[in-house]
Amino acid sequence: MGETTAAIAAAHPENDYLAVEVHGPGVGSLLNRIAALGLANVRVIQHDAVEVVEHMVAPESLDGVHVFFPDPWPKKRHHKRRLIQPALVRLLASRMRPGAYLHVATDWQDYAEHILAVLAAEPALANITAGFCPRPETRPETKFERRGLALGHRVWDVLFRRR
Repeated sequence: MGETTAAIAAAHPENDYLAVEVHGPGVGSLLNRIAALGLANVRVIQHDAVEVVEHMVAPESLDGVHVFFPDPWPKKRHHKRRLIQPALVRLLASRMRPGAYLHVATDWQDYAEHILAVLAAEPALANITAGFCPRPETRPETKFERRGLALGHRVWDVLFRRR
């Protein structure tokens, strides 16, 4: 619903942010937060993230990418729908500047293991830590994180840099 994006943008007015979301109410909520906080460093696109990255983001133009709590598609037959897949990670790496970071967080253990394996297999990326990393203080707690923690889930953060 935009709370995390708005919090990150408000904490770092020196950076520009592009938020990509398909969920209409989430876009509306983020736009309301941007207006209420008077943020001038966030742009919002309501569209499929893969298509945006592929067609609207120039190669080596991103300093960082956040993917926080993507839909885990927990049923095995739906795993192919998960956002973090080798093709998207390869595409994201091509859009990141050398030294840029890719930060992914989830509260689903099997998805976390999948994310770690997919990112580790991408030759353009290097893991900043050995395996999962502690939650960086720069990542605000999200609504999905609070929900997962209330259900007894752990949270896994993965942080890689572009070589």
